[in-house]
Amino acid sequence: MLIITGTMGSGKTAVLYEASDILAERRIVHAAIDLDALGVAHLPAVPGDGVMYENYRAVCANYLRAGVQKFLVARALEDKAQLELCQSILPVAEVAVCRLTGSLETMERRVETRETGISQRRYVARVAQLNSLLDQAHLEDFTISNEGRSLTEVALEMLARAKWIQVR
Repeated sequence: MLIITGTMGSGKTAVLYEASDILAERRIVHAAIDLDALGVAHLPAVPGDGVMYENYRAVCANYLRAGVQKFLVARALEDKAQLELCQSILPVAEVAVCRLTGSLETMERRVETRETGISQRRYVARVAQLNSLLDQAHLEDFTISNEGRSLTEVALEMLARAKWIQVR
Protein backbone atom coordinates (compact mmCIF):
# COMPACT_ATOMS: atom_id res chain seq x y z
CA MET A 1 0.00 0.00 0.00
CA LEU A 2 1.22 3.47 -0.86
CA ILE A 3 -0.51 6.17 1.17
CA ILE A 4 -0.37 9.70 -0.20
CA THR A 5 -0.76 12.25 2.57
CA GLY A 6 -0.45 16.02 2.79
CA THR A 7 -2.47 19.03 3.72
CA MET A 8 -5.34 20.34 1.63
CA GLY A 9 -4.05 21.67 -1.67
CA SER A 10 -0.90 19.56 -1.62
CA GLY A 11 -2.12 17.58 -4.62
CA LYS A 12 -3.01 14.23 -3.05
CA THR A 13 -5.95 13.49 -5.35
CA ALA A 14 -4.31 14.77 -8.53
CA VAL A 15 -1.12 12.78 -7.86
CA LEU A 16 -3.20 9.71 -6.93
CA TYR A 17 -4.91 9.74 -10.32
CA GLU A 18 -1.70 10.50 -12.23
CA ALA A 19 0.08 7.63 -10.45
CA SER A 20 -2.86 5.37 -11.29
CA ASP A 21 -2.57 6.36 -14.97
CA ILE A 22 1.18 5.61 -14.92
CA LEU A 23 0.58 2.19 -13.37
CA ALA A 24 -2.22 1.41 -15.82
CA GLU A 25 -0.01 2.39 -18.74
CA ARG A 26 2.56 -0.12 -17.46
CA ARG A 27 -0.18 -2.73 -16.97
CA ILE A 28 0.40 -2.91 -13.21
CA VAL A 29 -2.76 -4.13 -11.50
CA HIS A 30 -3.72 -1.74 -8.70
CA ALA A 31 -6.56 0.19 -7.09
CA ALA A 32 -6.57 3.95 -6.44
CA ILE A 33 -8.73 5.04 -3.51
CA ASP A 34 -9.44 8.62 -2.45
CA LEU A 35 -10.59 8.16 1.15
CA ASP A 36 -12.11 11.64 1.33
CA ALA A 37 -14.40 10.75 -1.57
CA LEU A 38 -15.67 7.74 0.39
CA GLY A 39 -16.85 9.99 3.20
CA VAL A 40 -18.69 12.82 1.47
CA ALA A 41 -21.99 12.94 3.34
CA HIS A 42 -23.89 14.74 6.06
CA LEU A 43 -25.10 12.09 8.46
CA PRO A 44 -27.38 12.38 11.48
CA ALA A 45 -25.43 11.94 14.72
CA VAL A 46 -22.80 9.68 13.14
CA PRO A 47 -19.13 10.68 12.82
CA GLY A 48 -18.39 10.90 9.08
CA ASP A 49 -14.96 9.30 9.41
CA GLY A 50 -16.47 6.12 10.82
CA VAL A 51 -18.64 5.64 7.76
CA MET A 52 -15.75 6.62 5.49
CA TYR A 53 -13.56 3.88 6.97
CA GLU A 54 -16.39 1.33 6.71
CA ASN A 55 -16.75 2.30 3.04
CA TYR A 56 -12.97 1.88 2.68
CA ARG A 57 -13.20 -1.59 4.25
CA ALA A 58 -15.90 -2.62 1.74
CA VAL A 59 -14.06 -1.16 -1.25
CA CYS A 60 -10.80 -2.87 -0.25
CA ALA A 61 -12.59 -6.20 0.18
CA ASN A 62 -14.07 -5.86 -3.31
CA TYR A 63 -10.67 -5.06 -4.84
CA LEU A 64 -8.97 -7.91 -2.96
CA ARG A 65 -11.60 -10.36 -4.29
CA ALA A 66 -10.84 -9.03 -7.78
CA GLY A 67 -7.15 -9.88 -7.31
CA VAL A 68 -5.74 -6.43 -6.58
CA GLN A 69 -2.57 -6.52 -4.50
CA LYS A 70 -1.31 -2.93 -4.88
CA PHE A 71 -3.27 -0.07 -3.36
CA LEU A 72 -2.77 3.68 -3.78
CA VAL A 73 -4.62 5.52 -1.02
CA ALA A 74 -4.99 9.30 -0.64
CA ARG A 75 -5.76 10.70 2.81
CA ALA A 76 -4.39 13.43 5.08
CA LEU A 77 -3.30 11.27 8.01
CA GLU A 78 -3.42 13.49 11.07
CA ASP A 79 -2.12 11.00 13.62
CA LYS A 80 -0.72 7.51 14.12
CA ALA A 81 -4.17 6.12 14.96
CA GLN A 82 -5.43 7.00 11.47
CA LEU A 83 -2.41 5.32 9.87
CA GLU A 84 -2.91 2.22 12.02
CA LEU A 85 -6.60 2.12 11.08
CA CYS A 86 -5.75 2.26 7.36
CA GLN A 87 -3.25 -0.56 7.88
CA SER A 88 -5.66 -2.69 9.92
CA ILE A 89 -8.37 -2.44 7.26
CA LEU A 90 -5.94 -3.40 4.51
CA PRO A 91 -3.27 -5.58 6.12
CA VAL A 92 -0.57 -5.76 3.47
CA ALA A 93 3.08 -6.67 3.89
CA GLU A 94 4.52 -3.36 2.74
CA VAL A 95 3.25 0.14 3.45
CA ALA A 96 4.91 3.36 2.34
CA VAL A 97 3.66 6.81 3.29
CA CYS A 98 4.47 9.70 0.96
CA ARG A 99 3.81 13.23 2.11
CA LEU A 100 3.28 15.84 -0.59
CA THR A 101 4.39 19.35 0.28
CA GLY A 102 4.50 22.82 -1.17
CA SER A 103 4.52 26.37 0.09
CA LEU A 104 1.55 27.35 2.24
CA GLU A 105 0.78 30.14 -0.23
CA THR A 106 0.57 27.69 -3.15
CA MET A 107 -1.55 25.19 -1.25
CA GLU A 108 -3.90 27.91 0.03
CA ARG A 109 -4.24 29.29 -3.50
CA ARG A 110 -5.07 25.82 -4.86
CA VAL A 111 -7.76 25.34 -2.22
CA GLU A 112 -9.15 28.83 -2.80
CA THR A 113 -9.36 28.14 -6.54
CA ARG A 114 -10.89 24.69 -6.09
CA GLU A 115 -13.34 25.46 -3.29
CA THR A 116 -15.58 28.25 -4.51
CA GLY A 117 -18.60 27.60 -2.31
CA ILE A 118 -19.73 28.53 1.18
CA SER A 119 -16.92 26.63 2.93
CA GLN A 120 -14.08 28.27 1.01
CA ARG A 121 -12.75 30.42 3.88
CA ARG A 122 -12.87 27.53 6.34
CA TYR A 123 -11.04 25.22 3.93
CA VAL A 124 -8.34 27.80 3.14
CA ALA A 125 -7.80 28.40 6.87
CA ARG A 126 -7.55 24.63 7.41
CA VAL A 127 -4.50 24.34 5.10
CA ALA A 128 -2.01 25.76 7.62
CA GLN A 129 -3.67 24.07 10.59
CA LEU A 130 -3.57 20.64 8.93
CA ASN A 131 -0.02 21.20 7.71
CA SER A 132 1.05 21.84 11.31
CA LEU A 133 -0.68 18.64 12.48
CA LEU A 134 1.10 16.66 9.76
CA ASP A 135 4.44 18.20 10.78
CA GLN A 136 3.88 17.07 14.36
CA ALA A 137 2.66 13.57 13.42
CA HIS A 138 5.58 12.94 11.01
CA LEU A 139 4.09 9.69 9.66
CA GLU A 140 5.71 9.84 6.24
CA ASP A 141 8.48 7.57 5.02
CA PHE A 142 9.45 10.19 2.45
CA THR A 143 8.41 13.67 1.35
CA ILE A 144 8.04 15.01 -2.18
CA SER A 145 7.63 18.64 -3.14
CA ASN A 146 4.67 19.29 -5.41
CA GLU A 147 5.68 22.90 -6.00
CA GLY A 148 6.27 24.05 -9.57
CA ARG A 149 6.49 20.51 -10.96
CA SER A 150 4.31 18.51 -13.31
CA LEU A 151 1.94 15.90 -11.91
CA THR A 152 3.70 13.27 -13.97
CA GLU A 153 7.10 14.16 -12.53
CA VAL A 154 5.77 14.06 -8.96
CA ALA A 155 3.88 10.78 -9.49
CA LEU A 156 6.87 9.11 -11.14
CA GLU A 157 9.17 10.14 -8.29
CA MET A 158 6.67 8.89 -5.72
CA LEU A 159 6.20 5.50 -7.40
CA ALA A 160 9.97 5.09 -7.82
CA ARG A 161 10.73 6.01 -4.21
CA ALA A 162 8.07 3.54 -3.06
CA LYS A 163 9.82 0.95 -5.27
CA TRP A 164 6.70 0.29 -7.32
CA ILE A 165 8.38 1.19 -10.62
CA GLN A 166 11.77 1.92 -12.07
CA VAL A 167 12.00 5.27 -13.81
CA ARG A 168 13.11 4.84 -17.38
